[in-house]
Parts: sequence; C-alpha cells; structure tokens
Amino acid sequence: MTMTKAEDQTIDALLDAEQARFLNDHPRSAAAWQKGQQHYLFGGPSHWMRRWAGGFPIYVESAQGARLQDIDGRAYVDFCLGDTGAMCGHTPAPVLRAAHMQLARGTTMMLPTEDSLWVGEELTRRFGLPYWTLTTSATDANRGAIRIARMITGRRKVLVFSGCYHGGVEEAHVELRDGKVGLRNMIHPNGVDHGAVSKVVEFNDLEALEKGLAEGDVACVLMEPIMTNFGMIPPLEGFHAAVRDMTRRTGSVLVIDETHTLSSGPGGYTALHGLEPDILVAGKAIAGGIPAALFGLTREIAERVWKLVPRVNPRIRQSAHLGIGGTLAGNALTVATMRAVLSEVLTPANYEIMIGLASRLAEDARVIISAHQLPWHVTQVGARAEIMFMPSPPKSGADVIAGRRANLETLLHAFYINEGILVTPFHTMFLMCPATEAADVARHADVFERFVKLLRKASVV
Repeated sequence: MTMTKAEDQTIDALLDAEQARFLNDHPRSAAAWQKGQQHYLFGGPSHWMRRWAGGFPIYVESAQGARLQDIDGRAYVDFCLGDTGAMCGHTPAPVLRAAHMQLARGTTMMLPTEDSLWVGEELTRRFGLPYWTLTTSATDANRGAIRIARMITGRRKVLVFSGCYHGGVEEAHVELRDGKVGLRNMIHPNGVDHGAVSKVVEFNDLEALEKGLAEGDVACVLMEPIMTNFGMIPPLEGFHAAVRDMTRRTGSVLVIDETHTLSSGPGGYTALHGLEPDILVAGKAIAGGIPAALFGLTREIAERVWKLVPRVNPRIRQSAHLGIGGTLAGNALTVATMRAVLSEVLTPANYEIMIGLASRLAEDARVIISAHQLPWHVTQVGARAEIMFMPSPPKSGADVIAGRRANLETLLHAFYINEGILVTPFHTMFLMCPATEAADVARHADVFERFVKLLRKASVV
C-alpha cells in the first residue's frame, strides 16, 4: 500500500515525538551510548545494538525470564528475547545450574565430555538426522554446511531465496530488486564475486528454482522452511515437496536452517512437517543463550564426506582440518547448557505453553485489526508471531518490498519500547519463552490497541 507524502510526514512527526519521549525517559542509557562512541566502532559491542528505534539502545541492568530492567530503572516485557537467542527465557534455572556446575569443572578443553554423548542422541531423536557437529554460531554452522556441500558435489554455487538471512554467510548476502541481483540490506561490496558463488531466486517461485538448478552448478540450496527475516513468508502448498524433488534430481544438497523456525516445536519445522533435509542447521537458542549452534547430516551425506575424509585413520596422527570449526566449538560449557536446554527447557510441555500464548497474541492482534478494518495481517509459526502492515501474507521477497511500510514498523517499535514492550527491532516479530505469562500477552493487546488509536487520531490508517 503506497502512502502519500503527507502521511509519511505525519509518521515522521510521530516518530520524532516518540524518540523525544524515549530520550527524556532514558537519560542514563543516552549518556552511556554517548560514552560508547569513544571506544566502539558503531557505539556498542555489536553494531546491531544501534538498530533500536528509540535512536539509541537501552542499557540493560538485568534480565530474568521474560522481563528486562534497564539502567534507568524501567522494566519491559521482552518479546524480542535476544532475536531468538533467549527463546529459553533469560537465565532459566536449568541452564543456570548446568553452567555453574560446568564452570567449576572447566569450560573449554578441546576435548569431549560425557554430556556430549547424551546431546548427540537427543539431537538425532528430535531432528531425525544421525550425525552432528557443534559450532559457536549459526553462521559457522551454515558455513560448515556449505563447505561440505561443495566438498561432496565439486560445485561452487549456493542458491538462496531473496530476502533471506543466514548470518554472516557471504553467499547469502544477495537479493533481487526489480529483477536484478544485488547486495541485501545495504551491505557494502567487499571484493567477493557473488555472481560466481551465489544464485538467488524468489521464495515460492518453483519455475525460477528449477531454472537455477538445471545448470548443474549449485552445490546446495540454503533455506529457511518459512522465511522469517524479511517479514514472515510462508511456503505455498507443495513448495517443500517440490524443492526436495528438484534438489534430488539435480544433485544439489538441501540445507534447511531452523535457527528461527525452532519456534515450531521440539524438532523444529522440519519434524513438525516431515521435511527431509540433507543437512539441518540450528543455532541461537539451542544452548540457552550461550553462543552455540549445530548442523546435522543424513547418513548418505556423511558417507560421501567420509569417502573424502575417513572418520578414523590410524596411520596418521591428525585428520584433515575440513576448513570448518573453531577452538571453542563444542566446548564443555556449551554442551552442558545444551543438555539442560534439550532435557528441561525446550520440552514438549513448554512448547505447548509457548505456542498457546503465541496463538493468543496473534488472535488478539487479529481482532484489533479486524475491529479497525485495517489492511494488515498476522502470521504465526509455533511460538512466534508477526504483525505485518499489508493485507495478506507475502509469497516472496518481492511482495514484501512492494508492500512493506518500514516507517510504520519503526514507529511501532519506538512506541512499544516507550510503553515497556520489546520486539525484534528488525521487524515486528514476537517470540514467547517458557516464562512468558498470559498477562504479558494481554498487556501487548492493550499497547497494540493504543498504537492503532494513535494512528487513527493522526489519520494515517
């Protein structure tokens, strides 16, 4: 929906007012942010931390469960949850206990612990793939999956879907704009020839996918089962079955990244919908906020790897490096907390609670949208929901580009943070954790209703 110049100017004025309110209410965070400019490249430990709509980030004093307190003494209901990293909640008791116990025994030795045996068995039980490798981030896991795909296929290119996000993977930094391939999200060129290593097509476009795979140069298709970074883009009926069939026929490895869609249930979207990836990636929440991720392989893919790099070779002292991994990957602290997450936090019972609350939040938002006859919709993926300012779910990244109202999203984020609610600053996505309560969801409905009335009063919806 195209907005008029006057409507855009009104939204800008509303945003100015919210940012002024934010500055007034957060003097200590404002001062801390100014001090941070002295020693950090973009003001904070990570440049992502500047992306909050208030104009600068709040500085956190403490976080517990689904609540967060800043250094200005203000409290928040947290639906951002570290953009999924804290999907288990902040400082969940099982993770805290496991971390304390392992810290006393040693954090990282580049040697396995017995916890790793339990974790490996549980990963196979949940996700169905038999062989796993742990990494320190989903970016590393995706890089490992890509390298393995190239090893066993001898091919170079990675096919991704426009609007995707797979961490810092260079091959995925591409998108389609007006039918042309370019770098996504204002990423600056760094000398990589993306034409040589990447292909990009629109999500749900099976004709373009088949054309891209037919040339026989794609090592792997890297995808989320439902796109979550560009606004949620659900798969059309039959899309996943067609992707699986095409990749098998053309010899491309299918890599499914469940880092966000782990919100679907204990085995992610893959287990819930019976998908059959060659490699599965998950990260962020898998160790309760401790930096960790993993990727799993089918037996067929593993055997192809072992032909190139045998599992055991007693004639040599060292195995091949493989070009993936890291000194801290699979460290004892990570594995201990991962065991706690899988055994006591991301359980079927907790998922039932989380998904129920997400369903309630989504339905409340739909009722408000309907009551005000707004051309908006809500999409839910398990414990995650998203409000999008367009009439129906997009089918592709191109649909998002055509219909997205980015300034309205920014205004919502600023209004919400002033009202004590945190949502993911990159899009309007809400995530539940086991500590989220019905009162938190009810509070969101109240704040969302008041946001809509603010827009109505300003005559911009």
